[in-house]
Amino acid sequence: MEPPPRHVFRSRIEHLLAVDQESKPKVYLQVFDATEVFSLSYALELLLSAGIATFGLVLDSPAVVIGAMLISPLMGPILAGGLALAAADIYLGIKSLLSVVLSSVCAILFAAALVWLVPFHSPTQEILARTHPNLLDLGVALFSGLAGTIVVCRGGGGGGVTALPGVAIAVALMPPLCAIGFGVGSGFSWPIITGAGLLFLTNLAAITTSAFVAFYAVRMDAPELRMKIDYSIVEHASSDRLYRVLMKTGLGRAFGDIGKLRWRVLMLVATLAALFIPLRQSLFQLREETIARTAANEAVRLLASPGMIFTQQLDVTPERIILRMIVTETVHEDKIREAEKLLLRRTGKEVTVAIRKVASEEELALLRERFRTPAAPPQPRDLNSTRTELIARLEQPLKEVWPDESAPLVSYEVGFTPEDILVRVRYKSETPLDSTAEAMLTKVLQTRLNVEKLRLILEHEAPPKSKVRKSARK
Repeated sequence: MEPPPRHVFRSRIEHLLAVDQESKPKVYLQVFDATEVFSLSYALELLLSAGIATFGLVLDSPAVVIGAMLISPLMGPILAGGLALAAADIYLGIKSLLSVVLSSVCAILFAAALVWLVPFHSPTQEILARTHPNLLDLGVALFSGLAGTIVVCRGGGGGGVTALPGVAIAVALMPPLCAIGFGVGSGFSWPIITGAGLLFLTNLAAITTSAFVAFYAVRMDAPELRMKIDYSIVEHASSDRLYRVLMKTGLGRAFGDIGKLRWRVLMLVATLAALFIPLRQSLFQLREETIARTAANEAVRLLASPGMIFTQQLDVTPERIILRMIVTETVHEDKIREAEKLLLRRTGKEVTVAIRKVASEEELALLRERFRTPAAPPQPRDLNSTRTELIARLEQPLKEVWPDESAPLVSYEVGFTPEDILVRVRYKSETPLDSTAEAMLTKVLQTRLNVEKLRLILEHEAPPKSKVRKSARK
């Protein structure tokens, strides 16, 4: 009787990948042993990797994060989950699930404790890069899982499952967990926690699916293989408290039979489909932002030459694109309208282009020369006159550059210290102004007020909730 076509196909793949039949029991036991998390070596690898990754994320150092990736032991339990689904081994599946959950919780709590001890909690680019996963990250995880599983199936090259070489295997496991820990330790920042959590779940599901496909393709579920390793697994598990507890339940009778293949495949497909929806939305958002930024760069070139641009800022929302620029020369109104049409045509969104002009060094020099009085030394003046003059000098440049349409001014004041000049501004808005806007305002005020050291303090006030509710009812 000829074997079914799928068995012939799998045998062919096994031959093409040069998988040694004699090494399969060793590989199976090697993956099985990788789920043993209650060992000193595994705990040290987990905590050291989590610590290095956490400090690498806080320091915004890709090299340090890569170092944590290389020693991360999480790949072992995840590959074991794929092998459990391929070989229909329910005991291995339970051990894999418990190992992944326990390892993830320990890594998150350890990272959160380290972040809590750090005196500053500002999210870096390395952290923010792991809070917006999309379908491209899913593809990376699928290929990484296939690469790691193939290495294991061919014997691992002399290395253990928890020490697989290469960044492509461990890149998407420990850093997202430590990013979640950063969100917890910095005061439960939910955008960071949910974004990094989605990335970890995406890679966990993708790597498990890839491992299942690879292990199933090389026939790790063959009956003759299970006959060879069952005695060794029972011998390994006889001293395991989890095994003894499960044997007293109904699951003990189901060891070695995790269900029909189609139900296992359906479970993996359903998991990936559930993750596909938010990842697809994130990918489309990334696409829209990329298109908007490309169009904005072209619009900026249309509006002014690089030497004229003092600062520029682009805000992209689902409904509108806002391009803010501060330039040193006047931009004609027709160029502004042309730039708005260009952005509207490229993005299909409402467009606002706001351009403000600051005085050049030559203009400031002329103004200083014009108002310079060659008279006798100035007479002492009282504090009221000084206060009136300072407020008047601050008021005009501040109101010219302040984004009053999105953040109305409440009050402003000026003061002095032995080192610098203080300008305190209080405003109302739904969200605080970002660091880019603060730096832009500081630089403009320094130039317009002709001071070397100026410290700008922005105090944000949220609009009263009662007014928000009334406007919503209207």
